[in-house]
Amino acid sequence: MPPRKNNKPVQKPANAAKTMKRIFSYMYGFKIYFLFVVISVAVSSAAGVAGNALLSPIIDNLKEALTGGEWDKKKFIFTLGAMVAIYCAGVLASLLYQRIMLKISTSTLKRIRDDLFTKMEALPISYFDKHTHGELMSLYTNDTDTLREMLSNSIAQFISSAITIVGVFVMMALYSWLLTIIVIVMLVLIVFIIGFIGKRSSKGFIAQQKALGRANGYIEEYIDGQKVVKVFCHEESANTEFDKLNDELCEASTRAHTFANILMPIMNNLSYLHYAATAIVGGIMTVNGFGGMTIGRLVSYLQFTRQFSQPITQVSQQLNAVLTALAGAERIFSVIDAEPEADEGYVTLVNAEIDADGNITETDKRTGKWAWKHPHKADGTITYAEVRGNVELDDVYFGYEPEKTVLNGISLYAKAGQKIAFVGSTGAGKTTITNLINRFYDVPDGKIRYDGININKIKKNDLRRSQSIVLQDTHLFTGTVMDNIRYGKLDATDEEVYAAAKLANADYFITHLENGYQTMLTADGANLSQGQRQLLAIARAAIADPPVLILDEATSSIDTRTEAHIEKGMDQLMEGRTVFVIAHRLSTVRNAKAIMVLEHGKIIERGDHKALIAQHGKYYQLYTGMFELS
Repeated sequence: MPPRKNNKPVQKPANAAKTMKRIFSYMYGFKIYFLFVVISVAVSSAAGVAGNALLSPIIDNLKEALTGGEWDKKKFIFTLGAMVAIYCAGVLASLLYQRIMLKISTSTLKRIRDDLFTKMEALPISYFDKHTHGELMSLYTNDTDTLREMLSNSIAQFISSAITIVGVFVMMALYSWLLTIIVIVMLVLIVFIIGFIGKRSSKGFIAQQKALGRANGYIEEYIDGQKVVKVFCHEESANTEFDKLNDELCEASTRAHTFANILMPIMNNLSYLHYAATAIVGGIMTVNGFGGMTIGRLVSYLQFTRQFSQPITQVSQQLNAVLTALAGAERIFSVIDAEPEADEGYVTLVNAEIDADGNITETDKRTGKWAWKHPHKADGTITYAEVRGNVELDDVYFGYEPEKTVLNGISLYAKAGQKIAFVGSTGAGKTTITNLINRFYDVPDGKIRYDGININKIKKNDLRRSQSIVLQDTHLFTGTVMDNIRYGKLDATDEEVYAAAKLANADYFITHLENGYQTMLTADGANLSQGQRQLLAIARAAIADPPVLILDEATSSIDTRTEAHIEKGMDQLMEGRTVFVIAHRLSTVRNAKAIMVLEHGKIIERGDHKALIAQHGKYYQLYTGMFELS
């Protein structure tokens, strides 16, 4: 399956400041912690500045001692002790703020991941049709990892650097205004270079993240479809396509890191140049006694020069992480801000007690009877209607894309307890009808009514709770066999699980597994056959006990012998329910109340098996062809 292409032009972050502000909003519960971080960073940075400032009196005092001049021994020892104490305080403050920032960053990422996953659960199916699984997984791995790096390291580094730069600049100005002019000239040059390189590096990192998402999507698809690749011997074409995506990622990464990586050497060389210029001018001032410059003050000033350039270099080094994190954060927030699945429904599904006269009473306990609770906005009254499973489609038109319709004027009526079958060639619109009945997609034209209620008025969760679907592509979750069956009804007892498995004829193979119902399933049930996986899906639908059942090629992966064994169980499962069956194996739909033959999104024939055979139309051709093949 080829990856979805993204040909949109690479853009700069829409608003880096807004993105950063939003990241900080996730730290709302850590204001006190963050205050401690700022204080600790300030103490750590101030300790570095103060420690260097004490070099001047220590060296000047030591010079006097070495040259036989007058020196204050007590002051020398006291100053030396103070320097040690200041540096120790700086080390402790540094350890403290790093520990606190680790707590803040991990908790912040937890909140972001919670919001991201919660939003994904609220997104419509159409969103996942347009994005590969790899792209979405990249949000939880690559993008959150870069965000963690920024939160745990970069933020504290920026605060520390800002405080250090300000403190050092003030001390340098106090020591010598003439030498500080050199600092200002160098600072202007550095800011210009960082801005020039950073602007180009930013575009590269955004392109890198997008290319990484596309590559991840492709890799995941081909890992899932490895058997198909092997069967059709497409290893070479798969490699070719991956090489193309990998080349795009390589080019994007090269562009991003080319600009990012040249920043450090430039900054280092500028700092050496600055240091040399300061040493030459400061040495001349010291020799001539200009501006009160002494050897001690010059040594301190040179240390300040180093200390001034170091945080700027560190900030430029962290710029890579910040740019990557902001690009990733924008991708995360774009999903969090995506339009959730719209639901204007107000009719809800409730447990009901129904007396002999047909009066319905809402109850909190599970009775096995369900009712639609219908509030009427006009007069504020509430009416209840028993859930029966009557489904009606009235002149329904639909297309996954507005300009291309899939269904054209579909009308049908399924009474409670009836079995309606859809047959037709691939792409005729069979599965699309079932997708509309459970509102995976909304109908733009026409109406679908459930027990006489327009399904747009029914809350989606309640609508879907009244239905069970067995899909052709079965998905099993990591957990035990019992857990996977119980997924259809989370509060089901063990006895209900056993009964559902027996109904689906899954009990026999389950009890022969190594640990029976407690057998662990991983990797989407890879340790089971496709038929066994589908039997578990049927059992999962059975335990939900819904009034409406949708079987989308539910027995396609089951051999005819097994299908014959579970036919009675399926009949029991379908008894008293409205059932929609999609099947290519026409032997499974012969006993349907009505069979709908679809072609190009239209119902071209309808009736029961005998009536359609008598017509000698499309169904007759399909059935006789199947009969000859079987």
